[in-house]
Amino acid sequence: MTVRLSDDARQLISLFEAETDATVRDCIIDDEYDRVIFLVTEGQMGQAIGAGGEHIQSVEEQIGKPIKLVEDADRAEDFVANALAPAAVYNVTISENSDRLAYVEVAQEDRGAAIGKDGRNIDAARILADRHYDIDGIELT
Repeated sequence: MTVRLSDDARQLISLFEAETDATVRDCIIDDEYDRVIFLVTEGQMGQAIGAGGEHIQSVEEQIGKPIKLVEDADRAEDFVANALAPAAVYNVTISENSDRLAYVEVAQEDRGAAIGKDGRNIDAARILADRHYDIDGIELT
């Protein structure tokens, strides 16, 4: 699947990669929650964050917005679980009916983390899952 990036997203990716030496696969400028979401190549999350969070803090200061990082994955199930971090995800099942839905099993105490304040975490997961795996929705179970 091909993801199209705006010029602003390309500039943010360039800035982020220059600051962190991590590779970004996607960038979403989320005006609804006034943040930027970066999809980082699998295995590079530590590099993206930096020691004590120094890399992410530096980029946040430069762009003036909070950043959400999501680690990429080869399988849709793993991708959805990563997108819902920091919630502990036990299982993800993708339905292959007319609508592709991801059913996500999380502990009751982690439902709030999976959803996020005002739904911002699950919203980011839904956007990314649709862009990268044609998943139409995410349901917590």
